[in-house]
Amino acid sequence: MSIEIDAVVFDFDGLMLDTEMPVYAAWCAAFESYGGAPPTVEEWGTIIGTDSDNRELLDLLMTRASRPVDVDEMHAARRAHRDSLLAAEEVLPGVLEWISEALAAGLGIAIASSSPDDWVLGHLERLGLRSHFHHVICAGVDRPGKPAPDTYLAACAELGVEEKRTLAVEDSANGIAAAKRAGLWCVVVPNSLTKSLDLSAADLRLGSLAECSWQEAVARLA
Repeated sequence: MSIEIDAVVFDFDGLMLDTEMPVYAAWCAAFESYGGAPPTVEEWGTIIGTDSDNRELLDLLMTRASRPVDVDEMHAARRAHRDSLLAAEEVLPGVLEWISEALAAGLGIAIASSSPDDWVLGHLERLGLRSHFHHVICAGVDRPGKPAPDTYLAACAELGVEEKRTLAVEDSANGIAAAKRAGLWCVVVPNSLTKSLDLSAADLRLGSLAECSWQEAVARLA
């Protein structure tokens, strides 16, 4: 069986840049600062890849905290902690090579993310990657985040490609579900938080994008 691929659509958080661990670590510190047990990796895994607005995490903090929570103060400290950790993060291994190889092969490339536009575009600018992507599809008011398929369907529509000829590159179970519901092939590259979760719905699992080229990944799918 041969598989024809016309485009590669990348997730962003945890796949191109390890934003997941800094965000998780900052929330854990917030829980601890108010005397509450931090969310476990399994609890955190249910929201990785989604467009969660932090309401459920705040509700969980309120139930676990042993002292009153000043919400504004908590968020300010949490974001400052998160941003200090994010500043040390760089593009993950293999990402630049996959982008370059896909563009050289004439493939369309895009990003499909559950995060808001300003988050994704801001990081792409900082990393010097923005110019590579003509299409950055993010969740918003009229487009639900993953595991809904909408971001992937929109990415394929913008690229003008068929879903069955498009490869999604993901890091989470919710992202895999979105890609498969949209009809894409899906390669998963777990990060430090998602590696222990059930990612078996992906068509192929890699330890890193540096493990092989996108062409080799497609060959493995076949």
